[in-house]
Amino acid sequence: MKLDNKEIFRTLNPNKVWVPVFIGLLIVFLMFYLDPNVNAQTLRGVFDASIPYLLLAVLFIVMRDIGYMYRIREVTDKHLTWTRAIYVIILWEFASAVTPSIVGGTAVAAFILQKEGIPLGKALAFTMLTAIMDNLFFVIGAPIILFFAQGHIFPTSRVLEMRLGSSMEYLFWASYSLYAFYSILMAGALFYRPRVFKWILLKIFSIRWIRKWKYNANMYGDQIIEASKEIRGKPLKYWLIIISATIFIWSSRYFMLNALVSAFNILDMFEHVIVFARQIIMWVVMMISPTPGSSGTAEFFFSQFFKEFLVGYTFVTSILWRMFSYYPYLILGAIFLPKWIRQVFFKKPNENKKKEVKGQKGNSKI
Repeated sequence: MKLDNKEIFRTLNPNKVWVPVFIGLLIVFLMFYLDPNVNAQTLRGVFDASIPYLLLAVLFIVMRDIGYMYRIREVTDKHLTWTRAIYVIILWEFASAVTPSIVGGTAVAAFILQKEGIPLGKALAFTMLTAIMDNLFFVIGAPIILFFAQGHIFPTSRVLEMRLGSSMEYLFWASYSLYAFYSILMAGALFYRPRVFKWILLKIFSIRWIRKWKYNANMYGDQIIEASKEIRGKPLKYWLIIISATIFIWSSRYFMLNALVSAFNILDMFEHVIVFARQIIMWVVMMISPTPGSSGTAEFFFSQFFKEFLVGYTFVTSILWRMFSYYPYLILGAIFLPKWIRQVFFKKPNENKKKEVKGQKGNSKI
């Protein structure tokens, strides 16, 4: 993971907010214009939503964010205060929202933690640790929840059948297999044999056609070794807290949509399981999306995956889903970013000078 400050500041750019917003609005407009079943009456369907379930959906979002803040504080051994944790999570989410999902905001997160006073080695270790925990939740949790869904995870959609045929199931399992292999490999490198991982990496990048990236591979291997040293020897309580927080975060993320669907159509227990399971499929689709924050991709596939539960409310629910879970982080990121830059690049040095002046005055009095 290379921390290129210029590239990171290109990512942490409030002007980038407009790109995913434009793409999302464009797709929503096309869905509204091209679908004969969507009209002004459809939009008025938002007023049919159950207020308690809408509030429950918002509660799940708040719970997820609190879970993120709690986890980053525990991962960093409470180096961050709750206020600093809020800044870190909002900016991390903002970075993820303005970059393609496959890129993510991991490098940006390490940069943010470093600027919050955490040494680079530890910042990289903490960032890698949270990323691996999130990946392992998906790798381990997906088969379990898909088992309970009993084969109802892939939606029956004419649009998907015309575009993908029966290949969606194969695409999912192929993507899952690659994702599982990568996650287990990185977990093994970080927790078990970082030096072996570096040796294999250098052997691979010694091949003539990819030799020009050998320096970067060597640097990445060193970072894995350093990160492994930072987290080695942590007590059992540390791991139990992080694992529990990760399960809490992702469960809250998925339950938010369950609550949102229930605001328009009450689901039985098995239907809740199916909605939960299909979000895992959606997550894979969104992970390979080339657009920032999966804008456009998320809105399109939402209607294909959950139409059978929402029928005429599918369009308005997809808009609410993105309004609740995505657009707030674009807005909050654009608001918090300038304040954070002033705090970590300008305010802290001034505060240090004031402390030095106060110390000098105290010494002169003595």
